[in-house]
Amino acid sequence: MTTNPDTSASSPVADDTRWQFWIDRGGTFTDVVGRRPDGRLVTHKLLSDNPEHYKDAAVAGIRHLLDLRADEPVTPDMVACVKMGTTVATNALLERKGEPTLLVTTRGFRDALRIAYQNRPRLFDRHIVLPELLYQVVVEADERVSAHGDVVQPLDALALRAAMQAQFALGLRSVAIVFMHGYRYTAHEEAAKRVAQEIGFTQISTSHETSPMMKFVSRGDTTVVDAYLSPILGRYVDRVAQEMPGVRLFFMQSSGGLTDAHAFQGKDAILSGPAGGIVGMARTAALGGHAKVIGFDMG
Repeated sequence: MTTNPDTSASSPVADDTRWQFWIDRGGTFTDVVGRRPDGRLVTHKLLSDNPEHYKDAAVAGIRHLLDLRADEPVTPDMVACVKMGTTVATNALLERKGEPTLLVTTRGFRDALRIAYQNRPRLFDRHIVLPELLYQVVVEADERVSAHGDVVQPLDALALRAAMQAQFALGLRSVAIVFMHGYRYTAHEEAAKRVAQEIGFTQISTSHETSPMMKFVSRGDTTVVDAYLSPILGRYVDRVAQEMPGVRLFFMQSSGGLTDAHAFQGKDAILSGPAGGIVGMARTAALGGHAKVIGFDMG
């Protein structure tokens, strides 16, 4: 994945003959900043959701500043690039509105992510309220690879196919594949991914590709989050891109770097919106000669 931590006007696209846009799409309001070809900055603020008037707030804001009708396309001749931070993934996670997800894991570890590390603020409470799980169903795969790469039990691909096919028939289309030691010894996860592709799953997140970390729970959580959020994010990105065919579209990741729209993944999008504020705060403080600053973000 290509990222660029520099979010200044000159990166990744600098063009003095066309518009450039920077957008913050929040849960309530969307803020649009545009730079005209003559260098002047203009702004527009609108509701993030107003389906009676527009499909998407970011595109509607761009059309407003370009003085275009609602049915007129935004073209590359007009716009050099659009750089956006969004809370689409953040809100989907907080409101539990992600994609129904199947978790495929090594037999015997179906509850490992639920048990997790038992880190709770009030460890000795008698009534424990567990957080809602992001995955809907668990399929246990007959497979096991040791920490040294020895195949303790070969993957039973036929049994796995039957179990995954049954969940696909029930409507699940997103799958997270997390095997023991899969971060380093990837063959079984790769084989399970091929099975999922052949069945027809549209979102397949494997732990060795999503989060190649040693710790099973951290790796598994990240992989499940990616499978849970990426379809929602992908649909939003596609909707925006369709309204601006050919225009270069970049999204801010949780790291504060920019990535191409179609490389934007759920696991990198949770702090997309807030990250923009941090980057802007740091840059503004540096320009003012301030080395230590405190930022406040109120949604």
